[in-house]
Amino acid sequence: MKATHTFEPIYDEKSTILILGSFPSVKSREISFYYGHPQNRFWKIMEKIYQTSFHSIEEKKQFLHEHHIALWDVIQSCEIQGSSDASITNIEVNDIASLLQKTKIQKILVNGKKAEELYQKYLYPKTKIPCISLPSTSPANAAYSLERLIDIWEKELI
Repeated sequence: MKATHTFEPIYDEKSTILILGSFPSVKSREISFYYGHPQNRFWKIMEKIYQTSFHSIEEKKQFLHEHHIALWDVIQSCEIQGSSDASITNIEVNDIASLLQKTKIQKILVNGKKAEELYQKYLYPKTKIPCISLPSTSPANAAYSLERLIDIWEKELI
């Protein structure tokens, strides 16, 4: 099924770190915001690393701006079955290069192997900024406990 990324990247001119996922899950597309599946550990990781808590999308946006973190996804549209990265085909990518021109981003973190693969193939030739691959926060990545994810992600964020 053809799916399109329907919500905007979160960033401002002070953003220094860009975190890229592959493509929003079904739940994220339903709520029009990043990492919307309740079992995705992205926001739990941010809460632990930065010792905060979130109760709304607005609070999450404010947090990202305060910490100069930009959020987006590699893919603008694709064919996908449910939320399965493995099923992704027919890819159109987002214009990451133009976002980089509007910010102070110096570090690009990718959330999971699929985001890394797609970044290397489609975006690195344009941006020339190497990405740092982090283990996926998806509940499908059962090999990593929340504590292990926090340890690994914290090294790149702090």
